[in-house]
Amino acid sequence: IMICKLGQDGHDRGAKVIASAYSDLGFNVYMSALFLTPEQAVNQAIKNKVHILGISSLAGAHKELVNAIAYHLKKHKREDIKIVVGGIIPKKDYKILTKMGVVKIFKPGSNVVKTAIDILSILT
Repeated sequence: IMICKLGQDGHDRGAKVIASAYSDLGFNVYMSALFLTPEQAVNQAIKNKVHILGISSLAGAHKELVNAIAYHLKKHKREDIKIVVGGIIPKKDYKILTKMGVVKIFKPGSNVVKTAIDILSILT
């Protein structure tokens, strides 16, 4: 799994907590640098051979950024890399994000073990 922060969203504490917890649970976790563009994130996901691209979003640009991620995955013919999103996502945006290809959305305070089980179910 790759966990990334996109655009100008520098709030990375939650992403780091999740990355650490998933690593403790046995996942191979790649934590990206801050302020990536969607294209950079997709290139890193492909390079690191991840199965899940986890986007942490707290700054409100999630729709535009996820749309760009989906575009670049399609451009590289890598729609097999699944997109999950965590953070401050308004409920009204869930349907839009799902249509863009997001397979799971996690809210702040989600149980980490439960989210890990959800991630594993995506891969099976």
